[in-house]
Amino acid sequence: MTATIRLLGAAEARAAISGLCEVLSDCVNGGASVGFMQPYTNVDAEPYWRGVADAVASGATLLVAAEIEGRIVGTVQVGAAQMPNQPHRGDLKKLLVHRAARGKGLARVLMNAAEREAAARGMTLLVLDTATGSDAEAIYPRLGWERVGVIPDYALWPEGGLCATTLFYKRVA
Repeated sequence: MTATIRLLGAAEARAAISGLCEVLSDCVNGGASVGFMQPYTNVDAEPYWRGVADAVASGATLLVAAEIEGRIVGTVQVGAAQMPNQPHRGDLKKLLVHRAARGKGLARVLMNAAEREAAARGMTLLVLDTATGSDAEAIYPRLGWERVGVIPDYALWPEGGLCATTLFYKRVA
C-alpha cells in the first residue's frame, strides 16, 4: 500500500482531527514520550489537535500527514513561528506513526516532506528533541540529523518516570 503525504491547511487539519487523535493516542499509549501521560484517549487528544489546527491557520505551524487508504496513519509538524532573530529556524515536532503502520518507511517520507516544506518557506535550520533511548532517537541520525547532546531528567515517560532528551539539528537549504 502506498501512502499519500499531504501538507494540511487549516480546514483540512480541522477535518482530520479524529484521525490525528487516533494516531496521537496510539503513540502515547504505546510509550512515546511526546508530552502526554497514559492513559490517553482520543477525547484527551482533541483539544491538542484543535490548537494545532489554529496554529496552522495562523501560519505558526506546518502540519504534514500520511494517509493510507484515506486513513491518517502518521504526522509531523514544523513550528514556524520564531523570534524575530530566528526567521531561518524551525522546530520539528511530534513525528508520530501509528503502531499499525510502522515499518513502511513513513517516518522517512514524513520527515522528507517536512524538511522540503520548511526549506520552501526559507528555513535553513531545523531542530528537534526526542526521548533518549527511545526507538525514535535512532531514526534521526539515519535521516541526516546531527546529535547535539543530552539533557537529563527533561520530561516524564508517558507511564511515569523521568527520561532524558536528545537534541538534534539539520540544515535543510
